Amino acid sequence: MNKPAASVIIPTRGGAGRLPVLLAALAAQDTEDFEVVPVVDGDVDGSEDVLRRWSGQLPLKPVVLPQNRGRAAALNAGAEAAAGRVLVRCDDDLEPRANFISGHLARHAAEACGVVGLTTNAFPDTPYARAYGRKADARAIAAALALPAHRTWRLWSANVSVPASLHRQLRGYDGRYRRYGWEDVDFGYRLHRAGLPVVVAPELMAVHHGASTTTAARAVRALHSGAARETFVTVHGEAAIREFDGSRSRASRSLWDRLVRGASAVATERTLRAYGTLADVAVRALPAGVGEKLIALAVESAGTAGVRYPERARGSF
Repeated sequence: MNKPAASVIIPTRGGAGRLPVLLAALAAQDTEDFEVVPVVDGDVDGSEDVLRRWSGQLPLKPVVLPQNRGRAAALNAGAEAAAGRVLVRCDDDLEPRANFISGHLARHAAEACGVVGLTTNAFPDTPYARAYGRKADARAIAAALALPAHRTWRLWSANVSVPASLHRQLRGYDGRYRRYGWEDVDFGYRLHRAGLPVVVAPELMAVHHGASTTTAARAVRALHSGAARETFVTVHGEAAIREFDGSRSRASRSLWDRLVRGASAVATERTLRAYGTLADVAVRALPAGVGEKLIALAVESAGTAGVRYPERARGSF
């Protein structure tokens, strides 16, 4: 049997409710030259049964880890099982377009590179989404598309692809990353350090159904993301994190930045949840700009708290 052109690797944990949307989108692709390698990182909700029900509709090659080993380990397990010449990473809460796989393959036909497809968040109509989430999403996408080529590596995340040979050359994802995120940033950074371009492909943007829907959830996620960068600094050093931050590495003395830093001193999972709950009530009665700032303070101070006090990120994702 000929090897497929692409292997779609899906790391999943607790994804039984999310997987059907993604699998339906993969079943509707405009090419059949691919396999799907879902990696269940410890089955806690019957995800394996969901995959079994889809086995007749997709070329599935499931990998089920007996216990939770973390996203990096799940991605590496998927790569080891994959037969495709291009590995397409797709998180279990995405809904890609019909050209998702063929588009990734087309980008790799042009040059040896990493490809980033980006994501756009699908928000329910919540106070957080109206006051902050949708605007922040639009700003993030615009900023990503405006990044110069030498900085696009920092976008490596949920919708990306790389030749299987290059994945092996880089020895996959680094298992030392067990906190929320940053195994992606690490992989993108190593692509960059190896001299390989990371190409942003706007035509491959996928809908992300796993976005935070409340201020509390978004702030706690920011706390964990801030804490996770500690591993990146340990592995690559301060110079690498300055390269990630770019111009933001210069200390700001604006009133807003002083306010964010001050709020970070008291930001914990408990205080962020309490503040977030109150903020989502308050924004309904506040002018749009004021409500947006109220939520931004929670998100930005939480991220700063994670960097300054990584031990405060106690929960798990």
